[in-house]
Amino acid sequence: MTKEAIPIVNYRPELTERFAAFRPHLVNFGWSIISIGLFAGIWEVCWALGLTDPRLLPPPHIFLGNILEQGKYFNTAQTWQIGIADGGAASPAMSVLYTILSSTGRVLAGLALATIVALVLGVAARYFALVERLALPTITLLAPVSPVAWLPIAIFLFGIGNRPAIFMVFIALVFTMTIATIAQIDGVNRNYINVARTMGATKRQIYTRIVIPAILPGLLVVLRMNLFGAWMVVLVAEATGVGFGLGQVVMLARNTFNPSLVFFTITIIGLLGFGFDILFRIVQRRVLYWVPQDAGRLRDL
Repeated sequence: MTKEAIPIVNYRPELTERFAAFRPHLVNFGWSIISIGLFAGIWEVCWALGLTDPRLLPPPHIFLGNILEQGKYFNTAQTWQIGIADGGAASPAMSVLYTILSSTGRVLAGLALATIVALVLGVAARYFALVERLALPTITLLAPVSPVAWLPIAIFLFGIGNRPAIFMVFIALVFTMTIATIAQIDGVNRNYINVARTMGATKRQIYTRIVIPAILPGLLVVLRMNLFGAWMVVLVAEATGVGFGLGQVVMLARNTFNPSLVFFTITIIGLLGFGFDILFRIVQRRVLYWVPQDAGRLRDL
C-alpha cells in the first residue's frame, strides 16, 4: 500500500516579517475608514430623521451620488489655459482633474518656497548675529498679519494667475515657519554641541552635522501642519479669480446657492489633505529613520 506524498509548504520568514511591518498601516487604515464612515453615518441618520434640511445640508449620498453632474461645474478654466484647442471642451472628469492639479501645484509650490526661505532665514538668524538683529524683528512684526490682508498686494504685484496664489501661500507660511525654525534651533540639546566643541568641531560643522539634523524631526512636523494652512490660503486666493481652481468652484457654488457642490468640493479638499498627510508621514519615517515611530505617544502610560 503506497502512501501519498505529503506536500511540503515552504516557510518564508521574510514574508511574515513584511506582513508584520505592514500590519500597523492596515490597522490605521481600517480605523480611518471606521472614523469617516461613522461621521457620514451620523450625517445620514440626521437626514433620515428630518433633523437637517437636505437643501442646506445634503447628506453624503446626495452630493456624492452624481459625480459627473458635479464635475461639469469644475470646467471653469478657459480652453487655452489647460492646453485644449479652440472649440474643444474638457470632460467633467478631466475638468475635476485639471482643477485638482492646478490647486495642488499652487499649494506645493508655495509650501516649498516658504520651507526653503524659512530654513535659510532661521539658520542664518542664529548663525549670524547681524541677520538676527536686522531680520527677526520684521519677521515677528509680519507673522501675525492675516493672509487675507496680503491679497490686494498679491494682485497689485502679480495680477491674475498662478503667481498671486503661490505668493499668498508663501507669505502666509514663511514668517511662522521661520520663527518655528529658530525655536527648533534654540531647543537643540546643548550636550550635543558641547561634545562637538570638545572634539574640535567648527561652528559650521556644528550647524551642518549637529543642529540641522537635530531640528529635522520638528521641522517636518511643522511642515505637515503648515500643509493644512496652505490649503486654506490657496482657496482664498483662488476665490478672487486666479483663473481656475477649487477655491473658484467653491465661490461658484456659493453664488449659485449649490450646497451639494460646496460639500463635494470640501470632500475633495479633505481627501487631498488626508492623502498628503499620509505621504508626508511616510517620507518622515524614511528620512528620519533614527527616530522611533511611537516617540511621543503617551497612551500606554
